[in-house]
Amino acid sequence: MGQGLALALRQAGHRIGLISRSSHPVSPPLHLHVGPRQEAIQDATIVVLAVPDRAITPLATELAAEGSISPGHAVLHLSGLRDRRALEPLATTRAALGSLHPLQTVSDPATAPVRLLGAYAGIEGDERALSAAEQLARSLGMVPVRIPSGGKPAYHAGAAFAANYTTALVAVAERLALASGLTPDVARRLYLPLIRGAAANLEAGPAAALTGPVRRGDVETVLAHLAVLGPEDRKLYLLLAREALRLAREAGLPPDAAASMARALSDPGAEG
Repeated sequence: MGQGLALALRQAGHRIGLISRSSHPVSPPLHLHVGPRQEAIQDATIVVLAVPDRAITPLATELAAEGSISPGHAVLHLSGLRDRRALEPLATTRAALGSLHPLQTVSDPATAPVRLLGAYAGIEGDERALSAAEQLARSLGMVPVRIPSGGKPAYHAGAAFAANYTTALVAVAERLALASGLTPDVARRLYLPLIRGAAANLEAGPAAALTGPVRRGDVETVLAHLAVLGPEDRKLYLLLAREALRLAREAGLPPDAAASMARALSDPGAEG
């Protein structure tokens, strides 16, 4: 994300210096500062700490000890979970302290300028840091959203559900496709158009986007699914189906159909 963000910022017209302990090449190439860190930082207005969560505070401690950060700096880290308190060692510098979390997956830095365009950015910090983060995010075409410090764990858990666990669910679906007798090549691609369609439907909100047997109140189909699933997959299916039932009720599933579905999803016999 650090390399990708640097590429996107440079493309947006910012002057960028990348300080890295890694010699991995970046494509397209970025200027890699090889001199003392202080020299690269002193002319900057915003310093972004693009390091793993566990390294944020130790790096902030290093920067404080070497006197790299001044009151004129805004220092932002990229963690979705941690807040400005991760930068506590820099509090005495009187710099603006906060965080900017790009709410997007970037596995290849070269794709970042396009992937970040239109994505949300969770920002948090003191007022000066928030202002710097908002300007930075908007310059990349991102949509900044202020997250209260205490709200970041729940916000980040939501991101894990939306991205990481969606990927895990697709892996379950692929495994079931293989169990049905399909070849690995077909199983890997089978559900991708369906996922894209479901994602497009979400523009209207989860309740309106929900389709499938729970939304229809089709108890027989749900029981047929449960009958072919192994114990762990059945538990996962039931957890998700109960959330789908909540959405189905919100979307207007008739009470009698909803009650029948609830019985099927809570019946110990259905759970095997």
